[in-house]
Amino acid sequence: FALLGAIAAETTRIGLGSLVARATLRPPATLAHGFDTVARIAGVDRVVATIGAGDSHSEAENESYGLPFGTMSDRVNALRDAVVTTRDRGYPVWVGGDAGAVRALAGFHADGWNFWGSDRERFRAHAADVRALADRAPFVISWGGLVVLAADDDAAEEKARRLGAAPDVVVGGPARVAAELDAYADAGAEWVIVGPVDSSDPANATLLGEAVAPLLRRR
Repeated sequence: FALLGAIAAETTRIGLGSLVARATLRPPATLAHGFDTVARIAGVDRVVATIGAGDSHSEAENESYGLPFGTMSDRVNALRDAVVTTRDRGYPVWVGGDAGAVRALAGFHADGWNFWGSDRERFRAHAADVRALADRAPFVISWGGLVVLAADDDAAEEKARRLGAAPDVVVGGPARVAAELDAYADAGAEWVIVGPVDSSDPANATLLGEAVAPLLRRR
């Protein structure tokens, strides 16, 4: 939240958000006030609050803070409390996560849902299910995932080998990456959120903004 506030103070146009803020790390009111603070700096129209229940990768971090990880039911209940407390404060509240109970919660209580990972057909099926459950309007379906991007496909594949990128990472030059992102839009995504594996390299921003974005089909 400190970093979000710092970026909010130094920018005027970009969107700001979490992917995801874990519901089990803070009491619901504390989490909501964290997003409120960012929104006061940035303006509510630039903030998207995405909240999740945590998964097996989160367990060690929770326990290192002295916080119980809990069962799936415990985490979903915490997520519901966090979403209900945070929503209707001027900015949209999305839920991130692919478990069935999390998707249902997103549809019934949130303003949007995010799926993370590159399994497109699974995303298509789950996006349709969440859309059918959506009780609030507008409701946004988004996809997020990791990419390895370079000037052309061969350079991207070499870079992926060097970085040890996982098999589910989108790898390619601008045309291939744009085609993959368009395919997720065809599968139901209204937003795509792209995370370069080598995120510290500023060349990724230039490639995404100047080479990939112009190739995306406008919707």
